[in-house]
Amino acid sequence: MTRREVKISKFLSLVLRHQPETVGLKLNDAGWVSVADLLAAADRQDLKFSRAELQQVVANNDKQRFSFSADGQLIRANQGHSVAVELGYEPAVPPETLFHGTAERFLASIQAQGLIKGQRHHVHLSADREIARSVGQRYGKPVVLQVHAAQMQHDGFVFYLSTNGVWLTEHVPVPYLVFL
Repeated sequence: MTRREVKISKFLSLVLRHQPETVGLKLNDAGWVSVADLLAAADRQDLKFSRAELQQVVANNDKQRFSFSADGQLIRANQGHSVAVELGYEPAVPPETLFHGTAERFLASIQAQGLIKGQRHHVHLSADREIARSVGQRYGKPVVLQVHAAQMQHDGFVFYLSTNGVWLTEHVPVPYLVFL
């Protein structure tokens, strides 16, 4: 992505996942906001971009963080919200093993508490070890944890699969983790 696309993507993450009120937006219960309202809010923040640029950022985002409604009139973040939204994902059966990328400096806390969602709605997991490693790399020296997802589900934990392929769950207790 170009520097401009990264700037737009960061703006989208801020207002569609965490702080819509800072630019005068209000997400609906499912996290959607009008594309027209989003473009107007960006313009008020001196970050004017076109619908075509927005479509390009959504299409080119390496993690596919955002999506448009079927009619293209609404946009939302696919997951990772720290604001109250109900994304409407149905429970899904996870693969045997999932992965979580983190930084080495968080290991002591994870060994004590397991994986917790913190400010987000869910813990984020990946079916791909390399994707998990790249996520962990954003926070420092990367560490990949293996999650016994099938066993968790068998034991009553619920998993969801977001539209961009990220697996979501409320919490991963320590016994289900393998510290690689």
